[in-house]
Amino acid sequence: MKGLVLEAKWDPKPDYAVTEWEKQTGKAVTGNSIWRHPKLAVREWADPTPGPREVVIAVKACGVCGSDMHFYETDADGYILYPGLTKFPTILGHEFSGEVVEVGAEVAALSKGDMVTAEEMIWCGRCIPCRNGYPNQCTNLEEIGFTIPGAFANYIAMDEKFCWKIDAIAERLGDVEKAYDVGALTEPTCVSYNAIFARAGGFKPGHYVSVFGAGPIGLAAVGLARASGASLIAAFEVSPERRALASKVGADQVYDPREISAGEVMMELSKGQGFDFHVEAAGAPQLTVPEMEKALAVNARIVQIGRAAERVPMYLEAFQVRHSQMYGAQGHSGYENFPNVIRMVAAGCLDLSPIITAHYGLAETVEAVARSASRSDGKILVKPN
Repeated sequence: MKGLVLEAKWDPKPDYAVTEWEKQTGKAVTGNSIWRHPKLAVREWADPTPGPREVVIAVKACGVCGSDMHFYETDADGYILYPGLTKFPTILGHEFSGEVVEVGAEVAALSKGDMVTAEEMIWCGRCIPCRNGYPNQCTNLEEIGFTIPGAFANYIAMDEKFCWKIDAIAERLGDVEKAYDVGALTEPTCVSYNAIFARAGGFKPGHYVSVFGAGPIGLAAVGLARASGASLIAAFEVSPERRALASKVGADQVYDPREISAGEVMMELSKGQGFDFHVEAAGAPQLTVPEMEKALAVNARIVQIGRAAERVPMYLEAFQVRHSQMYGAQGHSGYENFPNVIRMVAAGCLDLSPIITAHYGLAETVEAVARSASRSDGKILVKPN
């Protein structure tokens, strides 16, 4: 088969202390401190074969994520921008849907022909965080498209426990191809669902919600907030194309944060009461959190989803006085995230299809990733088969 393969040079920065674990495993905990001079190319890769509890999935759609863009982009010294867990070479891609075409001997929950999506975080289920119910903090974590082969490929092998059927979405839409496209949005939507509801405890219907950053994760947050009863949603995004998409999926007000003071705008919109829930999906908390801090309602919550290797100026007195909280969120696994997002889409109360703005073939995947660097699209999909 063919896949989009990333290769990079293991060349730790002079001030980065490589751990013994990193040396032994070949994995970088902080990718942008080790991997240099990345090269992306669609090339031949061995066909996957299923283990006893695995299925082979023919990939029908795979979304380009911001992390894929951060593998493509580099800093002035040639290091990848992505700051997280990585091991190369591997096939990129992790937001996908597809058809089960082969099943292992012990597979019980899936059959050939099933339409599925899958988790990206391959948690072990045996380490202490997993056993305590925190799969997103697994200490033996593998990640498809980051440390093991991903879904910008014709096929991918997955343990059945990470797969979720999307047949109900196809039944709702009455269009198999569109269902695969929409099904590929499940993983990024679950990132937002996990952050808002599982991690930060959600908000009450009628609350005011702000979303900073209207990339795919932020757009999913807007859609989820609208579906869950927010009475006012304000989105802040620098890209005019993405501001338009935010309006399409449910934002009441959209702004370019460079042109206004977001904190002042939120206080005006709320008539001085502040916003109840704030989503940081821009990956620029050093800029966005101070604005959120200006507009904390009593008992407000901030959840950080965007990734950024930056320290953030925060005036904790404001959080104390306003009885407010800040949460960090990572991942999408557990907590009923996947089945609930699939149910919302299948029920028709969550429609993120407007954020799909482009389709590419597998041979054009490098172009798709390069296009994402313009930060003007919603979700770019690659169709490998």
